[in-house]
Amino acid sequence: MAEELVHAVGKRKTSVARVWMRPGNGLITINKKPMDEYLTRDLDRILIQHPFALTDTAGKYDVTINVRGGGISGQAGAMRHGISRALVEMNPDMRSILKKAALLTRDARVKERKKYGQPGARKRFQYSKR
Repeated sequence: MAEELVHAVGKRKTSVARVWMRPGNGLITINKKPMDEYLTRDLDRILIQHPFALTDTAGKYDVTINVRGGGISGQAGAMRHGISRALVEMNPDMRSILKKAALLTRDARVKERKKYGQPGARKRFQYSKR
């Protein structure tokens, strides 16, 4: 059922997180740094630990994450997606719990491109009648 080492990939905006998970005591390492050192905002730490809290597996797995691209918030979302996928690979019974919480769905929202002849994606230059 559970293999020794599981690999999964999570994505969010322009961030890509590669997650390796193995049975352990709950140590989370991000880009070779402890989680508390890499993520300074409490909200991002809570976001990453959300899949573990839902499945009652907090402190049961050691996680090593390699993440690049985007900002810290996007990276946290990518890490959450990767951790959720790795948990399902470890134990397929957790799929229904994580799917119900929409943690297995890749959040497809990305920045809309700027259009030519405009200052932004939707914003228009001020209209002048005369």
